[in-house]
Amino acid sequence: MPNTVRPGAFTSRRAPGSRRSGAGLSVDQRGLRNRWGLALMITLLVLVVGRLAVLQGVDGAAYANAAEQDRLRTYPIAALRGAVLDRDGNPFAYTVAASRVVADPTVVSHPARTARELGPLIDVPEAELAEKLSQDDRYVVLAAQVSPETTDAIDALELPGISFEDDPVRLYPAGTVGGQVIGFVGRDGEGLAGIEQTFQDELAGTDGHRRVEVGSGGNPIPSGIDESTPATDGDTVTLTVDQDLQYVTEQRLGEACSDGATTRASAVVLDVHTGQVMAMGSCPGYDPGNYSKTDPNLLGNPVVSDVFEPGSVMKAVTLSAALEEGVATPDTVLSVNGHIAAGDRVVTDAHDHAPIEWTVTGILAKSSNVGTIMLAREVGDEKLEHYLRAFGLGDTTGIELPGESAGILEDSADWTASRAANVPIGQGVSVTTLQMASIYQTIANDGVRIEPRIVESVTGPGGRVTEAPEPESTRVISQSTADRMAYMLEAVVGRDGTAPLGEIEGFRVAGKTGTAQRANPECNCYEGGGYVTTFVGFAPADDPQYVVAVDLERPTSEAEGGQVAAPVFADIMRYALTADGVVPSGTPRPDFVLTGTP
Repeated sequence: MPNTVRPGAFTSRRAPGSRRSGAGLSVDQRGLRNRWGLALMITLLVLVVGRLAVLQGVDGAAYANAAEQDRLRTYPIAALRGAVLDRDGNPFAYTVAASRVVADPTVVSHPARTARELGPLIDVPEAELAEKLSQDDRYVVLAAQVSPETTDAIDALELPGISFEDDPVRLYPAGTVGGQVIGFVGRDGEGLAGIEQTFQDELAGTDGHRRVEVGSGGNPIPSGIDESTPATDGDTVTLTVDQDLQYVTEQRLGEACSDGATTRASAVVLDVHTGQVMAMGSCPGYDPGNYSKTDPNLLGNPVVSDVFEPGSVMKAVTLSAALEEGVATPDTVLSVNGHIAAGDRVVTDAHDHAPIEWTVTGILAKSSNVGTIMLAREVGDEKLEHYLRAFGLGDTTGIELPGESAGILEDSADWTASRAANVPIGQGVSVTTLQMASIYQTIANDGVRIEPRIVESVTGPGGRVTEAPEPESTRVISQSTADRMAYMLEAVVGRDGTAPLGEIEGFRVAGKTGTAQRANPECNCYEGGGYVTTFVGFAPADDPQYVVAVDLERPTSEAEGGQVAAPVFADIMRYALTADGVVPSGTPRPDFVLTGTP
């Protein structure tokens, strides 16, 4: 059979040791390549295993801790702000627990359904909630100051992404009563006025915190980390103020401000023997719970911050100096003209008159400007300034309230002849209502001035009570001078004095009226400024218990202090005496000698 050749049936042969170009590697080369490949694979394996060892052995704890930290949330635990109480424990201010409802929209699975369930509980429209819960954000506030009962109801729904933060509520149950004394707190809980400001550190307390591990829904993991540092609630501040007397005082001032002529009225009640403030108020006042809706100009405390020229109530200082310095006695008689030269000016009594033979008692009872200036000139400017400052003028009292003014009292070396005549009768010198009351507290307290105070004690959350420091007391005039001044001031309140409307049935009352020109801010002069009318007194005159100081700002009226301020004094003092159970002594008033023969 002939041999046939099929295409591709044979392959070419190579001689031993020959190579085919590009066809492959030799056995030795392939072996070398395999060894290099194996080495590379082993190296990579070592690197991977090493990295795994580092991740699991060295960095594992750090990564695990980082994952845990990512699940941890720290929430503040708000301290409850301390209460402010009156002397009998009645609250002016206190704080109750409440919460802020917040959400993490990224873990809220069904915004519309969540809004539907949550809306009725927090009184927020469903559409508004749904919009907030759909935001591309990790934190939104849904409602503020929600009661514990409501948060319990929300918590029972187990809504993903919904949580709570402390958001306590500050309440002022007395409303406007004592508002200017108590003050208020801002939205951040910081005291911004009154006692709330002065005692911010004591009232605020110290916040705590809770550290909790949460799951993907933002809710705490039952077996996860849950650590808490409790908050320390604030201290309780107890005032010397009597809330009932405070209410009566403010009610009476409100009536005064509604007469159509009085634009501002202030009053303060002091305990004669301790200097403690029993009541302090002004109209118009404000409600600390609604301070944001109040004219900012009304958010102060005029009793300690506003100054005015007091008028003839200042004559008590001038005559105290005259008695103490031996210049005169209550029965000393002076021939008093109706006018007197004072530098380039002439000062007159309320009405010019021919010379009258008045005793010093009569000069005070009739509120003679001329007679007072005559006595002041006998005392001398430098000595008179000494007594004015000893009675507390020109300096703050140190009362525990912010914004206290020192008043205005120039050095006597700088007095002009006209000012030297005006200061003794209460013009050219400015005081606060509290300073005015302190003058009469000194006289009523046998000549010893006690710095007025309004805080009785501070009580810590554990019940430890810290009494307020004893205020400084200073003898200003002798007891003999104080007794004689009380006698002369009692002559003012009666048929022959300037303040019969200051009488209180059954009680003996001592006090002094004042009617001072009010500066007109439009012209920086007295013209058209109206008057500030005042009355300050104490009762019972024969056993003083309380001092009440009243001042009324009346830009459009010429009424005198005995007509408008004295009745306000009488109403407040009457309540203070009867509420405290003070019984009239029954001792008759002395017979006052107002005129005589020099």
